[in-house]
Amino acid sequence: MAEHSATVRSTAAAFGISKSTVHKDVTVRLPLLHAGLYAQVRHIIETNKQERHIRGGLATKRKYEREKQFRRGEKRAE
Repeated sequence: MAEHSATVRSTAAAFGISKSTVHKDVTVRLPLLHAGLYAQVRHIIETNKQERHIRGGLATKRKYEREKQFRRGEKRAE
């Protein structure tokens, strides 16, 4: 997570484990094992948390733009 500034979701996918496991490992277990790395990862998690509403809005925008293009394509075919 720290090396690539990855999200909890992408980290979970990369390791083939659940998001809950990644979050628990990072917030509960990592501080006990490596305080310096925990500080870096915690900063990344906070940044991702602050930016997630923006990413969600962009994803919604892309979704409706694709739907709009699809509808236009159907109207032209008729």
